[in-house]
Formats: sequence, C-alpha cells, structure tokens
Amino acid sequence: MKPSTLRIAGFGFRSEATLESLVQALDQLIEQYGAVYKYGSINRLAAASSMLPLVEELGRLRNIEVIAVADAELSTVTTLTHSTQSLQARGTGSVAEAVALLAAGSNARLVGPRIISTDRQATAALALSEVPEGTTE
Repeated sequence: MKPSTLRIAGFGFRSEATLESLVQALDQLIEQYGAVYKYGSINRLAAASSMLPLVEELGRLRNIEVIAVADAELSTVTTLTHSTQSLQARGTGSVAEAVALLAAGSNARLVGPRIISTDRQATAALALSEVPEGTTE
C-alpha cells in the first residue's frame, strides 16, 4: 500500500489574538512552505484543547477539520523553536510546533520552525506524517 501524507497546521497564540491573526499566520505558513503542496493541501488544523474555539472558527472559515491535543502533552514534545515565554507559559519551546507534531502522530516531522503572524499574536507550524493507504487520515 502507498502511504498518503497527513499535513497538520498547528497553532499557538496569545489571548489577545483574533481570527484575523490566525488567518494571517495560516496564509503565511502556506506561502513560506508552499513547496510542501506537491503533497497536497493542509488537511487538518490543530490546537491545544484550551485554545480550541478560535482554531475551530478558522476551520469553519477554511472548511478544514480541527484536531484538539491535550494541554498536558505539550511539554512532552521536542520543538525546533525554544521561546522562553512559551516554555514558561506552556512548558514547550513552541506551542504551534508541539501541537502540530502531537496531532500528526508519532512519526511526524516539522517542515520547519513555526512562523509568527504579522501582528505577533499567533504562531503556526506545519507537520507531516505518512498515513498508510486504506486508513483514515
């Protein structure tokens, strides 16, 4: 069986972030990592459970399914970015990177470090993982 690629955009953001902050971060992520689109478009968005409502709103806007990950799991993931603020607040170097990796599964890899929205209120990261054909993505 040929595997398909699962493409998860994970988000982290400040409480002041707006839907526009997330839209901008997602668009910037797509622009920066456009080369991954040879595998297809992003097929899931992800957020920590405590941050889910705003990402669900983005999912409805873009018609993309949203996955929640447990906040307690964020500190179990090694990220490319090591933000002091994120480490103090959430126990991980990058919420967006940790969320993307957790949602994409144990064999996931980040395409690159997280990006920061223009207003600096949101971050987004892209993780890829292979899903065996015939299984549900």
